[in-house]
Formats: sequence, C-alpha cells, structure tokens
Amino acid sequence: MTRYALFLRGVNVGGATLKMADVAAALTAAGFTEVRTLLASGNVLVQSPADSATVRATAETALRERFDYPAWVLTYRVEEVRHIVAAYPFEPDVPGCHSYVTFVSDPEVLTELSTLATDLGGKQAAEKIAVADAVIYWQVPKGNTLNSPVGKTMGDKRYRSATTTRNLRTLNKMLG
Repeated sequence: MTRYALFLRGVNVGGATLKMADVAAALTAAGFTEVRTLLASGNVLVQSPADSATVRATAETALRERFDYPAWVLTYRVEEVRHIVAAYPFEPDVPGCHSYVTFVSDPEVLTELSTLATDLGGKQAAEKIAVADAVIYWQVPKGNTLNSPVGKTMGDKRYRSATTTRNLRTLNKMLG
C-alpha cells in the first residue's frame, strides 16, 4: 500500500463547494483506505495499492460522479511531497509573504509556466519563482497573490486541469 496526497483543484475556493466528509465518503466508496481530509480546500490523504495515474483517474471519476463537477485531482506519493517541501528554495517563513508550491501534472504546461521565472526579471525582489521537476515554487507578498504577474498567469482557466497551488504551511500540516 502506498500513501498518497491528493490535491483537488478549485474546491471551496471559488470552485465547487464540497463538504470534506462527503469527499472522504466518495473516495472510500471508490476503494481508497485510510482516507483523511485536511482543511476544507481539497487536501486528502489516502492509501492505495495502485500507481499514481490510476489513483488520479479513480479519484477524479469518483468525485465527478458523486458531485457532478469537473473534478481535477493532482496525485503524489506522500514521500514525493515530503521531498518537494524539503526542496523549497526560498526562506519559507518571510514576514509579509506567502510561500506556495504549485503542482503541475502536465510537462508541457510546466514548460510554458517556467517562462514566468525569466519574465519576472528585475521584479524578483517582490515576487520569487523557481521551477523544479513537476512543481513551481513561488513566494509573493501578502495581498498580491491574485494580482501578481505569476498569480494572474497561473490562475488562467486553461491551466486548471493540470495545476493546483498549496501554501507551504498546508503542505507541512499534511506531512505532519
């Protein structure tokens, strides 16, 4: 059995409004074990003997059928998430800033979004971005998340099936 972190895209933050107890029930009914939700923003831990792609497909199907919304789920082994968090390239706790990890499931989307690091150029003092394998590390001043150059780009609807962003503190809670 492998422990997975599931990140549901657009749940309870301007997208679909779902009760996490109902999400847990739907995922349990789909065959996952030790299902645990964290916060109300679509963070779920499950166990499964399947590979990551199968876990993602099964979770998306279960959520689409149960809640009738276009569910997108990014799935990672918990150990992968632990490595991603440990590799955060910026000071994680900067007063006045949010520290984020954007998970990217599509290599083409990652390549496209990686240009943001170059585009920031001299503006990087206020907003920082670094690209790694399947993730984008991002730090932005509080209050600027949605209107920053990176925030505006990553919030584009064309990326919704392949990306989701989590606060570093949330990820640490999942790993704790």
